Amino acid sequence: MTPPPAQDLAVGLPGSPAYVEATRVFNLAAPACPAAAVTARSVEDVRLALARARADGTGVRVHTTGHTSSATRPMDGALLIRTRLTGEVEVDPVRRTARIPAGTTWGEVARAAAPHGLAAPHGSTPGVGVVGYLLGGGVSFYGRCTGLAANSVRAVELVTADGDVTRADASGDAELLWALRGGGGGFGIVTAVEIDLFPVAKVVTGGAYWSAAQARPLLDAWRAWAHRAPREATTTLRIMNLPPVPGVPPELAAGPVLCVDGAVLAATEEDVPAAVEQADQLLGPLREIAPVLMDTWALTDPVGVLSAHMDPEEPVPFIGDHHLLRELGDDGTDAFLRAVGPGSGSPFAVATLRQLGGAFAEAHPRGGALGQVEADYAYMGSGPPFGPVTVEALEHHCTVVREALAPWDTGRTIPSLVESGRRPQSHLDRATAAAVARVRSRLDPTGLFAGDVARHTATDD
Repeated sequence: MTPPPAQDLAVGLPGSPAYVEATRVFNLAAPACPAAAVTARSVEDVRLALARARADGTGVRVHTTGHTSSATRPMDGALLIRTRLTGEVEVDPVRRTARIPAGTTWGEVARAAAPHGLAAPHGSTPGVGVVGYLLGGGVSFYGRCTGLAANSVRAVELVTADGDVTRADASGDAELLWALRGGGGGFGIVTAVEIDLFPVAKVVTGGAYWSAAQARPLLDAWRAWAHRAPREATTTLRIMNLPPVPGVPPELAAGPVLCVDGAVLAATEEDVPAAVEQADQLLGPLREIAPVLMDTWALTDPVGVLSAHMDPEEPVPFIGDHHLLRELGDDGTDAFLRAVGPGSGSPFAVATLRQLGGAFAEAHPRGGALGQVEADYAYMGSGPPFGPVTVEALEHHCTVVREALAPWDTGRTIPSLVESGRRPQSHLDRATAAAVARVRSRLDPTGLFAGDVARHTATDD
């Protein structure tokens, strides 16, 4: 039994600097509004905050960067703990692992691993927090080769509802480790994770942009390549309608554009020529269809993957949706373009199809509750409520797209990609959800973390 915390902790109330710091989110359209908030910089801070919540009889919520604030339940009456634990990323180049304190971002991990010729299964944005992304599944630009990022987690250190400090790994509470990886949260406050890294010598990565007037032939060519794509390649196709604001290149703000971005992995120096050829097999036919407006694809080190997607680095408001799709075929392609393509009237700034398959679809021998994804594409669409574009218009168009793509919708989602807590979510079958719930009840019998459990974790099948 862990000794009780020795002292009290100052908790921020609305309007105080501590509250403002702890409640910062990336999505400004979904602010966090708990009754009180605190930034935890140590395991002891976490234990003190939990003791405070138990004494006050309030629920506990947790976040780091707030990228998925729009996907969570309201925080009314709760104590929010923002985890930003001190400590460095500890890379073991021999074991090819990294121990990562909660609150660390993927940019920090990538920079720590790269000097050792190693990479992590991070997302497309350097400022995203590691823990939420990992335990929510994690869809990486390396994922067709490495699988869901959750499968890379070897161990999780956390503080449970009663204040005990525990570690879940293969030799100690393997059941908890299984449930944590994709189980939907609500088990405790994670303070650190240990993950597997993998060797990377170089990566061909970047984005190429064309006028969306040629969207149909470009999308057809990308789909044809995706059917036979090597596992080393993971890409996205995006229809983008970007405003002329600072940070957006002028050639991309002149009208709707279509972007194909991603990464092709070269694990060793000997693999580099093959990776370059694989990227050319994708991009060559696309470049012949229409003139390229901008092209950033290049051979670089793994850190370069984090800038390929050109996601905004500063917080922005956005409204969006996500679901998983089967192969679209010609009819699905038509439906996608009618809903979000040029001339559709879509208010979205970005509508994305992320290529899945490969290792994403394969069961992992040490996988967690969510270990694989049976879908061809992950769809995401969103836009900021700026100027004439209203929240209502964006919400309505989320519904329009869902209805248009319903024949190809698998009915499933990936928690780390979910953009709205008001839209259907489902990533576990009933039996798995029930097994996860039993683990959650063992760790948190009084439901202290109930507000953090992902919505709709089971389907009706």
